[in-house]
Amino acid sequence: MCLAVPGGAEWQKRVRVWDLPTRVFHWSLVALVAGAAISGFIGGNAMVWHGRFGIAIVGLLVFRIVWGFAGSTYARFSQFVRGPAAIRDTLQGRWQGLGHNPLGALSVLGLLTVLAAQAASGLFGNDDIAFNGYFYNLVSKSTSDRLTALHSLNAWLVGALVALHLGAITFYVRVKKEDLVRPMLRGWKERSDQSEESLSGGGFVAFIVALVLALAAAWFATGTWISAPPPPPPSAAPAF
Repeated sequence: MCLAVPGGAEWQKRVRVWDLPTRVFHWSLVALVAGAAISGFIGGNAMVWHGRFGIAIVGLLVFRIVWGFAGSTYARFSQFVRGPAAIRDTLQGRWQGLGHNPLGALSVLGLLTVLAAQAASGLFGNDDIAFNGYFYNLVSKSTSDRLTALHSLNAWLVGALVALHLGAITFYVRVKKEDLVRPMLRGWKERSDQSEESLSGGGFVAFIVALVLALAAAWFATGTWISAPPPPPPSAAPAF
């Protein structure tokens, strides 16, 4: 959908880029990652919420992966995941297009990967006090400890990629004079060229499929399907 609106000396064309599910996913992930980071830092009773945030993140990641294949034009991986030549064009300022640029695609894939690793390791982790991950009973204590260490280490990588993401947004706003935040809020960008680039795909059926798979993944991550471990054998009564 394109709407022509006044834009200084020339007409600007509003081009729909980000569909509603993509925007809801983006800002929900921002809120959940922030909540997981804060609750993990606080520890103690807040770890209950840390686990809940992790479950929700699992569901969101599955939704985004499905939506990357079944969603609308600019949400699809095939639209923005390109090869080295396209990345080189982006670095040299020759890339033109809507949605994520080929270099930004690396940031998207990187964040999805490290967040998936963070959520997966957290499911098996423990805090050695009162909280165990929802899959804790599926592995040995030593394996859980190793995955907990990986979870803690990977958190720094998540933070680094988030900082890089924020730095790229700041660079685009300050240097390239391109606002990347408002399009992710409102869904459209203003274009001065006359090329017609419209949003397509990602209909209701695709959304329902992605939503159902996301909810199923979140339920699976709760570990409610795991049988409770057997109780320890009673200690023998002392003989007198």
